[in-house]
Amino acid sequence: MPKGPQGQKRPADVIGNAVHVMRIATGEVEEDVKTPSKRAMTAAEMGKKGGEARADKLSKRKLKEIARAAAKARWTNRK
Repeated sequence: MPKGPQGQKRPADVIGNAVHVMRIATGEVEEDVKTPSKRAMTAAEMGKKGGEARADKLSKRKLKEIARAAAKARWTNRK
């Protein structure tokens, strides 16, 4: 039996699928929708990660020091 995008079971034939959708629309059958797993959630839904989270934890002074060092490293190897 084919599965829908969230893993729910769906009828294999077109007419059976249409009847199933009609029953869901009229409320005869409830659609079983699972909540998304943590792996399926986007980074924005889970909170800040990586450099953005690190930047929030740093003081302004330390952040400026890191930015200066990065700019210096970028410009020292230029020819």
